[in-house]
Amino acid sequence: MGRTRGGDSVTRRPRGTKGRESRARQVYIFTEGAVTEPEYIDIILRHGVPERPDRRVERHFENASAVGKYRKPLTMVQEAVRILRKVEREAKDAGLNRDESWNWPQVWVLFDRDDHLHIPEAVRLADKEGVRYAYSHPCFELWRLLHYQNYTSTFGGVCGDASSKLRAQQGFAQTYGAKVRAVSEQESKHLRREQVLKTADQDRYAAAREHAKKINERHSSTNPNTWDPYTNVWEFVEEGLLLSGY
Repeated sequence: MGRTRGGDSVTRRPRGTKGRESRARQVYIFTEGAVTEPEYIDIILRHGVPERPDRRVERHFENASAVGKYRKPLTMVQEAVRILRKVEREAKDAGLNRDESWNWPQVWVLFDRDDHLHIPEAVRLADKEGVRYAYSHPCFELWRLLHYQNYTSTFGGVCGDASSKLRAQQGFAQTYGAKVRAVSEQESKHLRREQVLKTADQDRYAAAREHAKKINERHSSTNPNTWDPYTNVWEFVEEGLLLSGY
């Protein structure tokens, strides 16, 4: 699976259908977190299993240097809409087809419930404009926790509780060093590959995916503020990054 911070310009017109078909899909990503989510994405791209070996993905972190309000869900979605329109025009100029080309570019926003305002507005705007999103309630740590265990109880919107349960998992602290017995919430933001990748006796991703699908099915409300717990990061993994596992 190809990975790059730049990659081929999407505006470079390939010669013929074969050239268009071999072009990597460009995926433009906005993340609320400046550390955990980018580290996770790079780990799974490096070690993941492509759904099809002949289809490559090149990722671009669009808000790597953003701070403050520029990492809020609604603001990220608004900027993502602008980027989506730009890269879609470039893809069309390059000879790609939205309905037929597997490598039509995608723009994704990864964000949490936390205590953010305007979550419903962010979701509605993304749905309306075609921006893809991976939403976690209360936060991305839920998705990480599901790699270790199923969890269906509410967190009351408190991300710290999800982080505490994650850090309490057997063997979690030791991924930071064989003699480490505990890690702080801040330290745990730096993700280790052993926390998510498949082991000899456990397919962590497959388990997390099934856990997530089951907890998501419990929610009937149209208000994402009430989806506690919830995460659809697996959709980003499979539909955005074109991985079948890791």
